[in-house]
Amino acid sequence: AAAAPAVPAAPATTSSTMPPPRRFTPVAPVKRPEPAKPDRAKRNDDNRRQSGKLTVTRALADDDSARARSLAALKRAREKERRAHYSGGSQPREKQSRDVVVPESITVQELANRMAEKGADLVKALFKMGTAVTLNQPIDQDTAELLVEEFGHRIQRVSDADVEIGMEGEADAPETLKPRAPVVTIMGHVDHGKTSLLDALRGTDVVAGESGGITQHIGAYQVKTKSGDLITFLDTPGHEAFSEMRARGANVTDIVILVVAADDGLMPQTIEAINHTKAAGVPMIVAINKCDKPDANPQKVRERLLSEEIVVEDMGGDVQDVEVSALKKTGLDELITKILLQAEVMELTANPDRDAEGNVIEAQLDKGRGAVATVLVRKGTLKIGDTFVIGSESGKVRAMINDKGQQVKTAGPSTPVEVLGLSGVPMAGDQLTVVENEARAREVAAYRQEQATKKRTTAAPTSFEHMFSALNTKVIEYPVVVKGDVQGSVEAIVSSLNRISTDEIKVRILHSGVGAITESDVTLAAASRAPLIGFNVRPNAKARQLAEREKISLRYYDVIYDLLEEVRGEMAGQLAPERIETIVGRAEVLQVFPAGKKDKAAGLLVLDGIIRKGLAARLTRDDVIVSRTNIASLRRFKDDVSEVRAGMECGAVLQDTNDIKPGDTLELFEVEERARTL
Repeated sequence: AAAAPAVPAAPATTSSTMPPPRRFTPVAPVKRPEPAKPDRAKRNDDNRRQSGKLTVTRALADDDSARARSLAALKRAREKERRAHYSGGSQPREKQSRDVVVPESITVQELANRMAEKGADLVKALFKMGTAVTLNQPIDQDTAELLVEEFGHRIQRVSDADVEIGMEGEADAPETLKPRAPVVTIMGHVDHGKTSLLDALRGTDVVAGESGGITQHIGAYQVKTKSGDLITFLDTPGHEAFSEMRARGANVTDIVILVVAADDGLMPQTIEAINHTKAAGVPMIVAINKCDKPDANPQKVRERLLSEEIVVEDMGGDVQDVEVSALKKTGLDELITKILLQAEVMELTANPDRDAEGNVIEAQLDKGRGAVATVLVRKGTLKIGDTFVIGSESGKVRAMINDKGQQVKTAGPSTPVEVLGLSGVPMAGDQLTVVENEARAREVAAYRQEQATKKRTTAAPTSFEHMFSALNTKVIEYPVVVKGDVQGSVEAIVSSLNRISTDEIKVRILHSGVGAITESDVTLAAASRAPLIGFNVRPNAKARQLAEREKISLRYYDVIYDLLEEVRGEMAGQLAPERIETIVGRAEVLQVFPAGKKDKAAGLLVLDGIIRKGLAARLTRDDVIVSRTNIASLRRFKDDVSEVRAGMECGAVLQDTNDIKPGDTLELFEVEERARTL
């Protein structure tokens, strides 16, 4: 490369302090060999072929330069330009008036969202009204109405109870109704043969499975007669404790069979069953049972029924009666005939082609199957997979089992079935309603649970009785935890225990529930040292170990008689023995003598009764008790005697007292202690 000409030197006039300029010798760059270029025609052809394809590299590239505007963005831009062109600029839109749904309580932010307003504007408006609130603070319906109207909207008030709307179901059209089987409830006094009569009708033996030979559950069974007709029977307990269960049976029934023993006549629970039947307004058939006994007198039963305003057909009334014997199986065909005749007169119908409605006859917690409810379907058809609400519990029908233990897929009107798939154990007597979806079922169940909690926790109104009972702190409480096999039995036990309470001692039910005894039950009982009562249930292994460690008393019963009797005895044992005073004699102090260095002796005239050595005595002066003492020694003349009778004089030394004056009266009595009974 040729050398470049040298740069000329700086002029001499430059200051001596500046450094001399640097000299550079330019060097020509060395060219590197260029890579071979592809054919231009081939390259253009490849670009055309690949230009319309989306590759992984292009999809993952972060290049926003080639991103096109969306169609929505273009529409918004054109709309903005059009408004600016025709109206001369942007103008505020006209305010839209809305229908605002407002529940009983709503937060300010939620109300602002429903009104499509800013939450800050609502808070500002409330501040002007004199109410200082935040966005998350709830306000009532009246305050919300003021806000809604101030912002130019319309309010629609709704209540929490609106979730119940439509739960009752609509009335069925007459053309949709079809005949259904009658529901017959067997009622009467305990041990009059109700279950034995049902056994004879069913051809099975239910009594053998009941503890003590008495029914303690409501049983629901369906019987097919010789003519092919179906009859649903409900068997109710006869014990006085199961009054609620008898009332429940009368309320869901079409016909009541009143069973009266021919050798026993009308008893208290028989009269109670008659009252339940009259209150429910259902027809009655009197079945006079045990007519095979030698001392049976059916005519006496008919005459005794007149006092309860029950007039049978033989005596000119309209109530049918049948003489039967469950043991000998006589009169059963006549009873079935009269039931079918009564049902035919009543023209019982229901619509099977609709959502099911029914009533819970009994409910229990089964270890393997969970919560199980015995449901009597009244309307519609209950199918597997239906979503339903029972009281404050919801669920979905997982399986249905009839009274013979067979699984069924549908249950029509007047059919009793066990329903599996509940979220919890419902109360016996609750209504079952099929709803459209699970969300509605949960919403209704949650509302009912909230109402039940509110009712349970709300304080009772204050009255003088409550005030005085609160002041009476001498009442002894007997805490107890109750677990039973079915809801009806627990209900009867709790009500019976509350009834045996007195003014001095009362039962306090810490917890009552259905199912086996668990660790939480034992822990609750241990906190109050309360006995744990299990009715036809047992504890699991962990609960038993915990009870042994905490020394909790576990009581197991299968007959309600024994349970009430033992609890009554234990409650009486907690009370102090009853002290009974018996006046045995009275004497008057005539004179006082010295006896020894310190003691004094009283000269007495026995007015009535006797005076005995060692008796308890009260010394009174002007009818005011001076001292309580005992007769330490008793003398007549110079001799010690054991007792002195009325009309005689004697001398007595009183124990621990010398405050004796002539004219005082001595009253002698005996104290007897008796064990308390309730």
